[in-house]
Amino acid sequence: MAAERLSMRKISEVLRLKAAGHSQRAIAGSLSISHSTVGDYLARARLAGITWPLQADCTEAALQARLFPAAPGSRVTRPLPDWPTVHQEMARRKRSGVTLQLLWMEYREGAPDGLQYSQYCQLYRQWRRRLDRVLRHEHVPGEKVFVDFAGQTVPVVDRGTGEIRQAQVFVATLGASNYSYAKACWTQALPDWLALHAHLYAFLGGVPRITVPDNLKAGVAKACYYEPDLNPAYADLAEHYGTAVLPARILKPRDKAKVEAGVQLVERWILARLRKLTFFTLAELNDDIHRLLEHLNNHPFQKLPGCRRSVYEQLDRPALQPLPAHPYEWCDWRHARVNIDYHIEVHGHYYSVPHRLVREAVDVRLTPTMVEVLHGHQRVALHRRSHNQGGFTTDPAHRPKAHQEHLAWPPTRLIAWAERSGPHVGQLVRRLLESKRHPEQGYRPAMGLLRLGDDYGLDRLNAACERALLLATPSYRSVKSILAHDFDRLPLTVPAPLSLPQDHANLRGNAYYADATAGDAP
Repeated sequence: MAAERLSMRKISEVLRLKAAGHSQRAIAGSLSISHSTVGDYLARARLAGITWPLQADCTEAALQARLFPAAPGSRVTRPLPDWPTVHQEMARRKRSGVTLQLLWMEYREGAPDGLQYSQYCQLYRQWRRRLDRVLRHEHVPGEKVFVDFAGQTVPVVDRGTGEIRQAQVFVATLGASNYSYAKACWTQALPDWLALHAHLYAFLGGVPRITVPDNLKAGVAKACYYEPDLNPAYADLAEHYGTAVLPARILKPRDKAKVEAGVQLVERWILARLRKLTFFTLAELNDDIHRLLEHLNNHPFQKLPGCRRSVYEQLDRPALQPLPAHPYEWCDWRHARVNIDYHIEVHGHYYSVPHRLVREAVDVRLTPTMVEVLHGHQRVALHRRSHNQGGFTTDPAHRPKAHQEHLAWPPTRLIAWAERSGPHVGQLVRRLLESKRHPEQGYRPAMGLLRLGDDYGLDRLNAACERALLLATPSYRSVKSILAHDFDRLPLTVPAPLSLPQDHANLRGNAYYADATAGDAP
């Protein structure tokens, strides 16, 4: 069976995790793909002589051509029903009147060449017999850490205002030793989620081979029972630390039973003891959590020798992977499309990319200090992050080497296009481009101005531009406001210059002031 075509990010991740020594089943679970696909893909890589890390010149197109030199044939197989969905429908049959024959008929409507009714019933019964079997997990030392948030929160009082804010409590438990970790934070959002993982690995003094989270939105971008998709930033953190993320299945608490028990212990041993205390800062709360956490990990087991810390030092600690040289720096991922001015917009600021990527889709990796732009899994631009709203960060190397007139959209062409919409439109666009330090910085508002003609018509756009020029406000926002409030429909009147009468009883004239000052002279 031909391997399913994966994205370049998942293709690279398969090779990286295999090189790190993970099993094919663990890789399939981490990347939400089938076990057979992982095996097929690794076989193709071996035949093509591709190993991790990839060579610098191994582009997306080259890798695709080497792994899939020819489109493989496929044979028609009978599609199988979604047995969990069938089982759920049968569980509600008393209320809904659903029968197995009705479900089979609905299945055949979508798959005319599917199973016959007798096969359908037989396979469903075989699948049902495998339910309600509990697998006792034998945890390998240093293999898995389970992470989740506690259900309880802790109030923190602002000393100045008296406002109460609820702090979240992050909990982690190692599989083999039950060694636990807990830390308070303000939110369950992505920045806190990633920072907590970095603190966790530093606390453990190493990195487990597999990290098992719940389907929290910060970690799993799209929750799915069979194929959850990881948040790109979370996947980036996993690559940095060399761990594989294997989310727990939805509605399967047994997949993360370790951390469920760990959360219960933290709530009973730590949060319950802190319930009568008042905290004014998050640091104070974490100090007390750390103190009680040490007591929890050092507390002797009731039925086994030693404690969590001693078992951790004996089993988990020697088996953990080493920490990277530098801790992970939080990053976020965005998708953007390059405008004709070869800039992309990120949080209100504009960053340049090579001009050859005009109108292309790119991926943007954001850190607190840097903005990295990738196209086809390769970096094409790197800028220092700026929070100047509406500003531009332009690398001169991204400009075309030829003269300005060879650009796909020179200012002269944009002005000529605007003049076809009306003389005042062309005049305003010209004024707009001349007001910018670099003319291409005016392309975006000029394009937005011209698109207003699609919404309001060219006649109204031309009248609005005439009014904006008269008011000395030649900008996209000004024209848009004039159109939105129908000011372009009002009569356009030019105020006459102010003229004073030459002779009037209340006018004193220059002579009056000359006489008045003469009497004050010494």
